[in-house]
Parts: sequence; structure tokens; C-alpha cells
Amino acid sequence: MSALPPTDLAAVSSFAAASGFVPAEVSGTRVTGAVDLGRAHHTPWGVVHGGVYCTVVESAASIGASAAVVDRGEFAVGLHNATDFLRPMTSGRLDVLAEPVQQGRTQQLWLVSLTRAEDGKLVARGQVRLQNVPLPATG
Repeated sequence: MSALPPTDLAAVSSFAAASGFVPAEVSGTRVTGAVDLGRAHHTPWGVVHGGVYCTVVESAASIGASAAVVDRGEFAVGLHNATDFLRPMTSGRLDVLAEPVQQGRTQQLWLVSLTRAEDGKLVARGQVRLQNVPLPATG
């Protein structure tokens, strides 16, 4: 059996790590962390690209959903990601909170909030539906 999903995203996914998301707390019922945003995350017009928010939302939900089913020899893969962008940012820290809405035998639904660390205002929120699938065979 595999252990809980790693919190060091750079060790497992350079794509997810490029978002800047750093998980702090990981469990099958909650994922927290932060992302520091800056010029590397900008569109040509100088604001953070929405794809960054989508990546952080999907990463946090996938980590938590996988932690919830790893003891069953499974991990979770995203089926649908609906992320709403509520306010623009150019730079700063976002706090990330992901929690399950529903956890079933075959699927899960997670809600992820991205809030500005400086004032707690919601910047983006996303909902991710995930499928529980068997871990790949090793060896």
C-alpha cells in the first residue's frame, strides 16, 4: 500500500509545484496550505492567470480525496473541476482550504476555497468531482 499523498509537490509533479501550492495539513477530510503569487503566475495583462487557481483547486482536492481512500488501495482522479474567479490578484499569499462535500465508495466531491491571507477575502473557489480508482501496480 502507498502512504498518504506527499506534501512535497515538487517531488511528484513539477506541474503542480509550478503553481506554488505548498500543502500544510493533509488528511482525508481536510487539506490546508498556501500559495505565494507573483509575476511568474501572471497573464500578459499583469494579473494572476485563472489556470493557477484551477491547478491549486484540483491539487488540493486530489490530495485530500486520495488520502481518504489510500487505505483501500485507491487514489482519486479528477472528473470535473468548476472554479469560479471572484477577485483579481497581482501578488500576495493565498490560504487554501479543501474539504469534502460528499465521499462515496466510487466518487467524491470536494470544495476548495482560496482566500487572501492579508484580509481573508475569497479570491476563488472551486468544486472538484473525483473518481476513486485502484492504485497502479508496482514492481
